[in-house]
Amino acid sequence: MAHGLEAMVIRHTHRVPRPRGSAGEGGIAARQFDTALMSVGFKLSAPLLGRLSALSGAAVLHTAGRTLRTVREMVGDHVRHNPYFIDFPANVPDTEEFWARCVAQALGDETARETVRSQPADGELNLLALPAYGRYQHTYEEMLAAHDELIASAGDRVTVLHLGRDLDDELTDLYLALAGSATPLGDEHLADLKALAGRCALGPQPAAIPVRENRAVVNAARLTAGADLLLDSVVDVLRLACAFTGGDGTLRVPTRFRSLPRPVRRALLAGLDAVVAANPAKLADVLAHREPFKRLGERLHPHEYPQWPHAADVFAVARGEKRARSFDSRVAELIEASDVPGAVRLLAFAPGKLLRSVDHLLRTAAGQEERDAVVDAAVRAAPEASGRVVLSLREHLHNRERAGGRPRVFVDRRGGGWVAPDLRPPVPADDLARLAAALDTEIARRLPAPGRLLLDPDVLDVALPLSGRAATAGLGVLPRGSVSAVDGARLRFFVYWKQAEEPTDYDLSALLLGADYTTDSWLSYTSLTAVGGRHSGDVTEAPDGASEFIELTLDRIPATFIVPQVNIYAGEGFEETEESFFGFMLRDGERKGRPFEPRTVRMRSELRGTGRVALPLVFWREDGGRWRAKWLHLYLRGISSGNRVEENRLSVSKVVRAVVERQYLTVGHLVGLMSDRAVSVELWDGAAVPDEPVTYIGLERPEGLHPHSRVLTLGNLRDLVPG
Repeated sequence: MAHGLEAMVIRHTHRVPRPRGSAGEGGIAARQFDTALMSVGFKLSAPLLGRLSALSGAAVLHTAGRTLRTVREMVGDHVRHNPYFIDFPANVPDTEEFWARCVAQALGDETARETVRSQPADGELNLLALPAYGRYQHTYEEMLAAHDELIASAGDRVTVLHLGRDLDDELTDLYLALAGSATPLGDEHLADLKALAGRCALGPQPAAIPVRENRAVVNAARLTAGADLLLDSVVDVLRLACAFTGGDGTLRVPTRFRSLPRPVRRALLAGLDAVVAANPAKLADVLAHREPFKRLGERLHPHEYPQWPHAADVFAVARGEKRARSFDSRVAELIEASDVPGAVRLLAFAPGKLLRSVDHLLRTAAGQEERDAVVDAAVRAAPEASGRVVLSLREHLHNRERAGGRPRVFVDRRGGGWVAPDLRPPVPADDLARLAAALDTEIARRLPAPGRLLLDPDVLDVALPLSGRAATAGLGVLPRGSVSAVDGARLRFFVYWKQAEEPTDYDLSALLLGADYTTDSWLSYTSLTAVGGRHSGDVTEAPDGASEFIELTLDRIPATFIVPQVNIYAGEGFEETEESFFGFMLRDGERKGRPFEPRTVRMRSELRGTGRVALPLVFWREDGGRWRAKWLHLYLRGISSGNRVEENRLSVSKVVRAVVERQYLTVGHLVGLMSDRAVSVELWDGAAVPDEPVTYIGLERPEGLHPHSRVLTLGNLRDLVPG
């Protein structure tokens, strides 16, 4: 358990909890540990190296073993990556040549010969019937022996591990950060919060837990520990019941409630009663979740507890025995009647809903006077709405100004993406500009004075993480819409999957698009070689895990866009496999090495979406020839089996265009708003850092920052979003 908690701290913070052990002369062991870390792209900070050097050699080795295991998992080096073609990227045959070779080998195999001979008469050849196709023809050890050692390069990734505080302090800080996040967490971070909440339920708590899903996880732990619950709506109680019974506190997936102990039933009913007694209008919230409330009522037996009559009203509303008109239905009725002033007056009681309705209200308004009333109401509501809602509206307005003819991209809570034409009538630019300026003023008011501001230039184009679901867990993963530089001569993608129960075939592909988003060509198992690219070969099942790779020499690519994708051809979905992840590496020149070299990995992300086609990111070449990446984190629905790049290229092209042309609100936008209140603003060039405290914003924490500095990196960038 302790190792799992230490690993959690390292994954989130890149800090190693303060190593403990007997004093000694551990300098040699510590330097050996540092060397081992560098082979996977990590290194020890000077304070951490110093702390380890003061411990015994045994204590250093204890820390080293656990830390190495963690960082290898972070980068994807904990599994065996084996390409189908043993010499990849060298000696990859043309597709037709390879298929002919497989047929020839099958004809020489007595057990497969007759099956192969009968197939051409049917008009097609089943590649999966060929013994040599899709199944490794060499061992992992044979593959390693076929490759030279990778020579270290200054361009390799180096991620610094810093010295943390004691484990208990690190866990408390991480709990407070996750529980108090102003933005929703991704599934992986929610799972971490659940583990931490069970440990920290009775300790220090964040000043507020604004995200409902987070509150459900914390309440489930507090219910178990016998602590007071944090409830302000009937849906809070429903989420708590789902989380406590092992279901889905996000309410995305229906929960099968189990029998609940009497003390738990009493706590839930008392919570419902208190919420409704304080504000009977909250009964209307039941209507959006009637079926789950009915099922919960069957387990809570509210009729046995007459002392809580308001709780019984909740289930009466769910069953339709008691009327409760929802706030949203009243607003919709006013808008349907074109009573925009009336809708605005009602929405003034719900600032967040008002801001979310601004575009609809402006389009529905009859004339400038009503539009002015909408804008004025939104300006008044902004200080009362959450920072995430204010920022989301600001991003929306920026794209609304430039909407003309551009497609709209929609993304659900599970990363499912689709595109639709923008059929909304325009809104006067002056109204948009006036509201945008007011929102910027409000955002700036909420941002803290940064003092001396030190910036990593690479962070300025990172999209604000307005939702943890806009990215997946992993190393070097940026939120959807972020833009990052691609510095390297050769770009290599990889996918790894290990099936849980049934044979599973994932296909790594790359779609190459022109400047107008039309298809130039692609790399896949049906096109092993293309201009500037090589595919490592098709692996069709993964009982022990399987990997596929694509390498591209960037200066040979004639296309403008490179779109890596993972297609599920057959078998288990991304959320059903035992493990599945995607990543990319960058290498200089003609460097040798294994197909998978951890210190060249720039990004590794989990594949955990509900669609059958994964689109992690897109690379595009700017006019000057420089390559950049824009992060997608999208899943297309695809079809149940047989997904191929050739069949989905049109839908992929539409999604890519919609995301590439959309402007996301970035860290740079917030930096611009807080700069006026900064003592100074400096771009960090990778050299020495100031001796005094600073507010540092960057992708990774540099060494040597003053201990009283405020540090915002990818691990806690959500803290930049004001509450």
